[in-house]
Amino acid sequence: MAPAQELPPETEAAPLGDAADKSRVTVVGSGNWGSVAAKLIASNTLKLPSFHDEVRMWVFEEILPSGEKLTDVINSINENVKYLPGIKLGNNVVADPDLENAVKDANMLVFVTPHQFMEGICKRLVGKVKEGVEAISLIKGMEVKMEGPCMISSLISEQLGINCCVLMGANIANEIAVEKFSEATVGFRENREIAEKWVQLFNTSYFMVSPVQDVEGVELCGTLKNVVAIAAGFVDGLEMGNNTKAAIMRIGLREMKAFSKLLFPSVKDTTFFESCGVADLITTCLGGRNRKVAEAFAKNEGKRSFDELEAEMLQGQKLQGVSTARELYEVLSHRGWLELFPLFATVHEISTGRLHRQPSLNTSLYAAVLLTMKAIGRTSSEAQCKCF
Repeated sequence: MAPAQELPPETEAAPLGDAADKSRVTVVGSGNWGSVAAKLIASNTLKLPSFHDEVRMWVFEEILPSGEKLTDVINSINENVKYLPGIKLGNNVVADPDLENAVKDANMLVFVTPHQFMEGICKRLVGKVKEGVEAISLIKGMEVKMEGPCMISSLISEQLGINCCVLMGANIANEIAVEKFSEATVGFRENREIAEKWVQLFNTSYFMVSPVQDVEGVELCGTLKNVVAIAAGFVDGLEMGNNTKAAIMRIGLREMKAFSKLLFPSVKDTTFFESCGVADLITTCLGGRNRKVAEAFAKNEGKRSFDELEAEMLQGQKLQGVSTARELYEVLSHRGWLELFPLFATVHEISTGRLHRQPSLNTSLYAAVLLTMKAIGRTSSEAQCKCF
């Protein structure tokens, strides 16, 4: 028998799980939820042989009161001291203030920034991401363009030429950060294999993720529930009671479903019973930042703006509900749907002061909310019937 010959270096078999075959993950965003997402992902990349250990996290650079750069602090103590203080992200999370550098080697991109910044981010990334990269959006909001509303996942896909799934659910970030049990929904279009890979990347013993083939339904649930949460905050601030708040949530869910199906007839009814639907609505109306700031707005009788309250109460984090309500109002108005969605319309009108400052009404915010609640109760059922 001929003696065994060693293969030349260039033809040696690659070891199982060779670095070239492993997926590299970058999280685009580093706020409260972005930092928690990085923590979840980093805990899994260490365990899963198909992923590189390192998780890049793009950080919009800020100078802290100490004079230090936020990225330097994150990388030195493994903690986002501004947006997620007291929580270790994982030693394999690397903060990077250079957006293009952060994404250049990634073949899995996780987008988690305020939705109003996404168009600018996508423009910066055109031609800068790897071919065949997969994306997922954790962003709750929409862009309104001349041709109509554009979901963030569609914006990412269209501008970067890549597939984009979504992840939404009853996910208050601070609770997940301390590993309290939570669920989430991954919405995908056609490729279940990619959806399962995202599930694998996010799923932990305390964060249970399920895939659903309904990107638009999952994403719209995550977007629209913030508008309902603003209404719930008004009710809390005016001490209108739990019965009224329950009515707001019920009517809000109905408007969420009707709007989603008018915009995208392919949206599935069952999606609204996933974590991204009714569960996310409930938790956001009970404990989210949109509800919290709306409550303060109501307690101040609308005399302090949402911008002022956001800056004071959220320490750099952004509200989504008020801007989404404005964008939603534009869509409803343009399409002649305002009367079909009295709750959505009213949230915007109260948020901008348009309603409770009308001379024809009592000037108190309570009177405005009470009157519109009665109007919603009278017209909502009839209006919703026109949607189907």
